[in-house]
Amino acid sequence: MKILAVCGLGQGTSLILRMNIEDVLRELGVDAEVDHMDVSAAAAEKADMIVASPQLAPLLAGHKAKVVVVNSYLNKAEIKKAIQENL
Repeated sequence: MKILAVCGLGQGTSLILRMNIEDVLRELGVDAEVDHMDVSAAAAEKADMIVASPQLAPLLAGHKAKVVVVNSYLNKAEIKKAIQENL
């Protein structure tokens, strides 16, 4: 499984989200490749799941991956719940 952590510029915020997703996946015992990038790059990237904010999710409409929306990239409980609901 490939998961993308997405933010507007693909720099710091998506990296924080990526680390939190990796922590959650370890906790859940799920093996996945997690990468971080900007929303434009993610639109062209192959993935199974994309985690993005409510503001960025519409830009990924039509992508073959499941687009999972989280409000806070820092809230591991929210990230965990969103990922569990979309596995």
